[in-house]
Amino acid sequence: MQTNPAFVQVTHNSATAEIFQTDAVEHLQQLPDSSVDLLVTSPPYCIGKEYESTISTKDFEKEVRRSFTEMFRVVKNGGSICWQVGSHVTNNVIVPLDYLIFQEASKLENLYLRNRIIWTFGHGIHANRRLSGRYETVLWFTKGNDYYFDLDPIRELQKYPGKRHYKGPNKGKFSGNPKGKNPADVWDIPNVKANHIEKTGHPCQFPVALIKRLVESMCPIGGTVCDPYSGSGTSAVASLLTGRNFTGAELEQRYLNIAKDRLEELKAGAIRYREDKPVMKPDMKSSVARLPSHFEVGWKNG
Repeated sequence: MQTNPAFVQVTHNSATAEIFQTDAVEHLQQLPDSSVDLLVTSPPYCIGKEYESTISTKDFEKEVRRSFTEMFRVVKNGGSICWQVGSHVTNNVIVPLDYLIFQEASKLENLYLRNRIIWTFGHGIHANRRLSGRYETVLWFTKGNDYYFDLDPIRELQKYPGKRHYKGPNKGKFSGNPKGKNPADVWDIPNVKANHIEKTGHPCQFPVALIKRLVESMCPIGGTVCDPYSGSGTSAVASLLTGRNFTGAELEQRYLNIAKDRLEELKAGAIRYREDKPVMKPDMKSSVARLPSHFEVGWKNG
């Protein structure tokens, strides 16, 4: 355990989560080499949030350079780094921050990009002079080519579960995997906005369902997850929910308090989070009467 006395520690589901009030890189420097199965994080984008002191992409790049080598060091051979990030927007000009992360990752030997996961969601700021942004990305890197990945816990229901082979040696047998299908690399998961059941006082938290998929597929039960930019503690919650240990850091006391409250609620069986389930699709037919006339014509003709 680190010497810094300001930390949260909660044990649940045969696993323990610890979050220290310290700088992200200082926390990583305290961890042993190859001690983490999965590092999943989302450092500040430098876009003017209340916890940011800069709106410069140059400062974002500095933070990536400052932290990435330490992230790589603490991850085990065969482990993963998942970096969730959006775009930097200034005066309707965007910079894809995942590209800047990839540039830095490319300097490290034995680190490979497995997927660029697209996280899409239905709500966000409405743009006027460009298309409204409705996605962010998760860059999934592995340390080495022999890496841990378990697809089964995150499989989805088959679209046509009763479909069968109609010819060949498997004729008559079900054609889909009975455990479900691969969720692919585009994930439709609601983001945490005002009416989301997970909403806290943190201005930019990601949903438990997003991190839970990463944890369940990329870290074995009983393994260790690390998030050096813990924020409201979502990564810690997802880890304890699934029986993984967690270590992380958060510099702001008020966010550390939020994370502590959420972990205590989890331990007491009172945590509120959205299950990882399909997003409900609206009934367009019942909504036609409320649509503007040009949409109604398009619906009738479509």
